[in-house]
Amino acid sequence: MDYEKVLSNKVQQLQFSGIRKFFDIAASIKDVISLSVGEPDFNTPWAIRKEAIRTLEKGKTTYTANAGLMELRTAITDYIKSRTGLEYDGAHQVLVTVGGSEAIDIAVRAIVDTGDEVLIPQPSFVCYAPIVTLANGVPVIIETTAENGFIITPDEILKHITPKTKAIILPYPNNPTGAVMRRRDLEKLADVLRNTDIMVISDEIYAELTYGDERHVSIAQMEGMQERTILINGFSKAFSMTGWRLGFAAGPEPVITQMLKIHQYSIMCSPTMSQYAAVRALTDCEKDIETMRNEYDMRRRYIVKGLRDLGLECFEPEGAFYVFPSIKTTGLSSQEFCERLIQEKKVAVVPGDAFGESGEGFIRISYAYSLDHIKTALNRMEEFLKELGK
Repeated sequence: MDYEKVLSNKVQQLQFSGIRKFFDIAASIKDVISLSVGEPDFNTPWAIRKEAIRTLEKGKTTYTANAGLMELRTAITDYIKSRTGLEYDGAHQVLVTVGGSEAIDIAVRAIVDTGDEVLIPQPSFVCYAPIVTLANGVPVIIETTAENGFIITPDEILKHITPKTKAIILPYPNNPTGAVMRRRDLEKLADVLRNTDIMVISDEIYAELTYGDERHVSIAQMEGMQERTILINGFSKAFSMTGWRLGFAAGPEPVITQMLKIHQYSIMCSPTMSQYAAVRALTDCEKDIETMRNEYDMRRRYIVKGLRDLGLECFEPEGAFYVFPSIKTTGLSSQEFCERLIQEKKVAVVPGDAFGESGEGFIRISYAYSLDHIKTALNRMEEFLKELGK
């Protein structure tokens, strides 16, 4: 059997995730301190777990409606309104998905035809460009820089828009940089996009993990933008529910309807127990979110100071739970730095180029780990950097 002929050329050309590469290496080395994967170190709040247990005890294990439990969709609309003031019809404008990742995937597939272009800021999460490619679209990369706060500007968008531009992915708060786009930044983007037919896929999975006095703002809140924005969110980060695999999309009814078709044929419905648990998350876990946010904020400030004390230039993240320090002064590439750090000092972080070419010269460190882990990792990194300087 000639599998190269059997398998899709498009799929064969995709690269595996650079995040998982170092996670797998770390798993094979004893006593590694891994700061590589973006997974909360908090347990799912007990109220959520208890609701799932109750659901199982009551035998609520059948399929739900394709779009998700109406009770959950209503809770989602209430949640969005409380955070943003935006109103959505839970019956027709909300879709419950298997994680935020599925929501991104089917949003792209619902919009993109062969040859259509999708603007993607980078550095950014690893899934966006492959998803566009799998939908026969063309990823158009907009490189962002530390000097500009890793955000995209109206000028950059205008420079990349063509007659084939169908959508833009807006990944803020950002993984891997921790960058946040504030209201003033979003208003400028809205001025560019408002009078076009370009859809915005706004990945807001880290919305609850925004630090400082100004909380998260969605581009859908800008005048004229709700009708051209698909708001993506989920339960993995804010509620520490990574393994529950539950997300959602909210947007214009014509778009959500087409997304529902894809979801219907490929997934059927999201896990029933997770959906019931998510209702409890949205209605009874505000204090848990605040506790986690405060802890992450403390770790954020600690690790940024620690990296700067090591002599590494470090952009200060305002969202998510990652730092993205520059390692250019070491003379090593991102891959070299990370490979040597894990082999020589047993600390696993992720090379910046895993998130796009503009991430070269940086590394991503997750602070979704205990303070003891972070302290140990910083001590080992200090030894590593001193030895490099000899």
